[in-house]
Amino acid sequence: MGKRGGKRGRGGGRGGGRGGGQRSIRTDYSEVLKANAQYEQYYNELRLVEETEKEEFWTALRRDLPNSFRFTGSKGQALPVQQLLKDRYIPEIISIEHNGELVNPPNAIPWFPDQLAWQMTTPKSVVRKFPPFASFQKFLVSETSVGNISRQEVVSMIPPLLLDVKPGMTVLDLCAAPGSKAAQLIEMVHGGEEARTRKLVRKMKMDQRREVSPDGRLAEEQMEEEEQSGDWSDYGRTTGLLIANDADYKRAHMLVHQMKRLNSPNLIVTNHDATMYPSIKLASEPIRGGGETRNKYLKFDRILADVPCSGDGTCRKNVNVWKDWSPGNAIGLFSTQVRILVRALQMLKVGGRVVYSTCSMNPVENEAVIATAIDRCGGMSKVDIIDCSSALPRLKRRQGLSDWKVMDKQGRIWPSWQAVEEEKAKNGEEGLAKLSGFMFPSIKREEAVPLDRCMRVYGHLQDTGAFFITVLEKKSEIKTRPEAESKKAEPEPTSIMDVVKEIEAKPTNGSDPLQKIEVADNIVPPQTNDYAEGVSAAARQNKENAPSTSTTAVKREHDAETDAAMSIKRLKTRDEVEVGDAAPQGDEDRQVHWPPPPAAQLDASRPETQISLPSPPPPLGNNQKQLNKNRQPYEEPFKYIDPNQEDLQSIYEFYDLSPTFPRDRFMVRNALGHPSKTIYYTSALARSILNANASSGIKFVHCGVKMFVKQDVQSAEVCRWRTQSEGLAVLEAWVGEKRVVRLWKRSTLRTLLVEMFPKVDGEGWKDLGEIGERVRDVGMGCCVLRIEKGEGEGSFGERMVLPLWRSLHSLNLMLPKEDRKAMLLRLFNEDTPLMDHSKDRFHKNSIPQPNANFKDEPNDIKNEEELNADVKDEIAIKEEDKEGNVAAAGFGEDVERIEDGAGDEVREDDVLPNSFKEEVDYAV
Repeated sequence: MGKRGGKRGRGGGRGGGRGGGQRSIRTDYSEVLKANAQYEQYYNELRLVEETEKEEFWTALRRDLPNSFRFTGSKGQALPVQQLLKDRYIPEIISIEHNGELVNPPNAIPWFPDQLAWQMTTPKSVVRKFPPFASFQKFLVSETSVGNISRQEVVSMIPPLLLDVKPGMTVLDLCAAPGSKAAQLIEMVHGGEEARTRKLVRKMKMDQRREVSPDGRLAEEQMEEEEQSGDWSDYGRTTGLLIANDADYKRAHMLVHQMKRLNSPNLIVTNHDATMYPSIKLASEPIRGGGETRNKYLKFDRILADVPCSGDGTCRKNVNVWKDWSPGNAIGLFSTQVRILVRALQMLKVGGRVVYSTCSMNPVENEAVIATAIDRCGGMSKVDIIDCSSALPRLKRRQGLSDWKVMDKQGRIWPSWQAVEEEKAKNGEEGLAKLSGFMFPSIKREEAVPLDRCMRVYGHLQDTGAFFITVLEKKSEIKTRPEAESKKAEPEPTSIMDVVKEIEAKPTNGSDPLQKIEVADNIVPPQTNDYAEGVSAAARQNKENAPSTSTTAVKREHDAETDAAMSIKRLKTRDEVEVGDAAPQGDEDRQVHWPPPPAAQLDASRPETQISLPSPPPPLGNNQKQLNKNRQPYEEPFKYIDPNQEDLQSIYEFYDLSPTFPRDRFMVRNALGHPSKTIYYTSALARSILNANASSGIKFVHCGVKMFVKQDVQSAEVCRWRTQSEGLAVLEAWVGEKRVVRLWKRSTLRTLLVEMFPKVDGEGWKDLGEIGERVRDVGMGCCVLRIEKGEGEGSFGERMVLPLWRSLHSLNLMLPKEDRKAMLLRLFNEDTPLMDHSKDRFHKNSIPQPNANFKDEPNDIKNEEELNADVKDEIAIKEEDKEGNVAAAGFGEDVERIEDGAGDEVREDDVLPNSFKEEVDYAV
């Protein structure tokens, strides 16, 4: 939803984290009085609702917000988890009586497709008393930890649905963190992909007379849906792309770890100011008949502009709104919001769609922004507002406002811009300087804008937060007009005659024309261009965001929880020398991107750019960290690997990869371009963008899924590269049968989930059910475990795929403990403690044997060394699996380190309702 505006730079980012390692000050929500005279006066004056609804409107805003969540992933992943909620937990809850009445169970949101979004209104006093709610809570926490459920406010789910994303489209989320709506968008980009690839792989294997896995009921239904439509051009893989952007570096990394749960190779995360988001190059095409190539730039099919806002529609869960609300919040954000929307329309394809949204009720941030942006882009002939009154038919909403008033910082309400100008003429600009004519509906524009097509959602309509959404369509290419000049910022213009008269009045040597030019320059200083010719927009933005004593951040109303932590700042020089002085006013939250990428360096010969040049990255092996004052590390480049590279060749052969699987999309994150530890996989369009913009200065933070990780192995014949669970969904359909293990029985999967590193050698394989003989005979290394659909009580209704490691003496599912426990709870409704057999073998092997004569038994020595190697292998797998997979689930020390200091400021999706804070720890 729209991001609540704290202190941050333009485009929704945040400049500052916690100061001096201080923790945020928690607010005692019970002590916050839910009343604010100006807040209530203004919205009563606007008459947002009918007089008969007014009491209900304010009563709803003072109630706590219901708890809400959404089932994530493809339909094949989300619907089984949703069905589990219906079959196992709802029947237990609906039987609970409290004070002689049945409690309200969780309910599906009526307008959300496929009942994949739910909310619960039961108060925490009731939740604490009854065991079924404890069981339901454990389910929520477990599935959230593995990414199958996302805690998200209900109205926050509306903008992605109205964006109407289709498979194959290119999509941009300009202000994406923390990522709940971006997650919805990437799911839409991948819509139907699972069914399409299964259908094509099935046909390919049948043609080759190879064994074909049976498909689950859901996959079969989706195959029928995708038969007539869908993105089939890349063997069923989606060709679309989502670029998720945030202006704050830490928030961008939090977005990465939130989005990693969805395991998409079609995602790019960037770190730029949304008001001047750089144009993205595509591969150039040669001009017919020779000559120079012509640059091509990416245009988007869909753009979400969920802009930073005052957030006064979130007062049901962010009670600080009641005590902190000020009319100056919206006024200060107006120009930023207009710039973001105009930039979005510039980057949109003709016929494309932009959704503009905020979690504010203020027309200054909503209808005024829409009308001003359309006017700047050339009017309704260029940009139209789409009537969405028939979309999401069960969603209750109100039309946008066509007339409104504006409250200034002093709390005075103005009916028109004319009244403001009259007051300025009489009594000066005190309290009125930040007001603009474009904030009013009465300002003269080229043509009327149908603002009634905008959409407003209020809390009392369906027990939600308040929200504003508008869907815009670009009808033709636009050329935007510049913003109106600020009278306060600009000096009075000097006419030519004034200059001539002043020159003539100066005593000069009439025969020396250079002296007259010098006099003219003193009167009207010539304008200079600060940038060398050919410097890209991204490079200019990097320089503008570099540390500078002359740059001041946009000031906004800040949450009380961060005021204490942000009061004192410790500055550091580029050499990491600490300076104990407090930050200059305006510098403490300035957006800093330092050092800029090497390609973004400006002309070093110019005096004004010399102080902004980045120092080169530290040499390999140097432990000194390259950090700026916002603790932003140097980003390693994205380098694609030659398909014929030796490591890739060993992977193709070991996994018997189908030749139809693309081999030019594997990538690493290091300057040498050598696969040293991790290999990533991206889509074709992502590869094209990263390659074309490698030297443009665009700040790419993340791209691709982790496909292979290097593993220490016990034999030269074993492939050192094991698959990662996050990339397995992309790869598994194309893996040959020699590395596939098939499982049908629930009891066998339960054994693998509960027991870590069960024995395979000796007689151990006999305890592994139907997979025993297969895992006994398969070679060491990574395998694909295919859990097949079957018939009967002890089988599975849907297929699943998991990574499996076969070591010298044992077997192990390569899943972190959180995933194992979540699957045990989901599939078997149990919380059985896990058993780690590698600890037993390690302990047994470490005890000296008093009767052993090692000199006379060389074979035993060899076996012991093998056992030691096997245990060492198991420990390495566990450590690397912890590092590689836990982060994908949104947890781990690295995630906490990166996010530290980025979570205090409030965005709409960040705030848990008060009634649920003590009941569910979502850890998002």
